Amino acid sequence: QLQLVESGGGLVQPGGSLRLSCTASGFTLDAYAVGWFRQAPGKEREGLSCISSSGDSTIYADSVKGRFTVSRDSTKNTVYLQMGSLKPEDTAVYYCAAGAGPSPSAVVAVESDAEYDYWGQGTQVTVSS
Repeated sequence: QLQLVESGGGLVQPGGSLRLSCTASGFTLDAYAVGWFRQAPGKEREGLSCISSSGDSTIYADSVKGRFTVSRDSTKNTVYLQMGSLKPEDTAVYYCAAGAGPSPSAVVAVESDAEYDYWGQGTQVTVSS
């Protein structure tokens, strides 16, 4: 069964950090670009970041640029989202998704989730004092 599982969410104080993990089972995540998305209550899903399958290209939404960093570890079949300087407005369910980019160095746009083939179930991140 092809599956993505996110982990690492939780409650953190404003200004704090969290690292989310996205682990694949049933397929090799290295073959895919991986995007991170989030959805807050009452809001549309927002694309945050993407890392190419080779790991040498990344993109970030303006809302998280300079605060979040995406990376991948092929030995663990896992992609990470390191989140820092967290704000209450970062509170949301965070999802990872895998998409087939046109080349190993290509990212997949996060403005639309239609380009992504596999999705995780999400992990809750709450930023509150």
